[in-house]
Amino acid sequence: MPIYNASLLAVDPKETRRYAGLAKAHSFDEAMIAEACEDALLLAEPRGSWEVYDYICGSASVCVEPPFALAGASIARHLSGCDRVIFLAATVGEGIEQESSRRFGAGGYASAVLLDAGATAAVEQVADAMEDAIRPGILREGYRMRWRFSPGYGDWPLSQQPDVLRLSGGERIGISLTDSLMLMPRKSITAVIGLARNEKASSEERVENGTPKGCAACGMRDCPSRR
Repeated sequence: MPIYNASLLAVDPKETRRYAGLAKAHSFDEAMIAEACEDALLLAEPRGSWEVYDYICGSASVCVEPPFALAGASIARHLSGCDRVIFLAATVGEGIEQESSRRFGAGGYASAVLLDAGATAAVEQVADAMEDAIRPGILREGYRMRWRFSPGYGDWPLSQQPDVLRLSGGERIGISLTDSLMLMPRKSITAVIGLARNEKASSEERVENGTPKGCAACGMRDCPSRR
């Protein structure tokens, strides 16, 4: 099961602003956002893991022992036409969250919120970088990668998070689950990526393979982080 330990070179200020709910706050101090990105970069401990499995599309079953079938119409639709899947996990560690909590407790609310947003941007960038690292080998095998789909998207229930964590090898990089199925460290991601043959790359950011992508797949229309 491959482990990803590459460095994070920068944290995206535009995405940090969006995750902080400031996408439309054009007068907000850019220096504070830049500082949060620098702090997030220093505190992040990026790690990732993944594994590839055969997939039976008709039954939404992953070929693994013990047997595991994906639940919900949305994930089955997203993986339609795929015969392999990647289970992926990524995290930026506990330190960045601990510092955000410390700042909040000390009354530095704006700084804490911005650092938390920077941490969210950072873990998404780690997952993106992992996909970039995986993609060349997948393309050589004649497959294309669908966009990553996480438990909780659509009607894919969080109750399957333990299996997703197991299949992605997330425990090996320090990710665990609370009793309420929250990932710990909190700035962590698990996801599945479908692999399909003879599929053209999508030129549309918000839709791929006929299904909504990212924020377009989410029903929270009033989310302040929405693109």
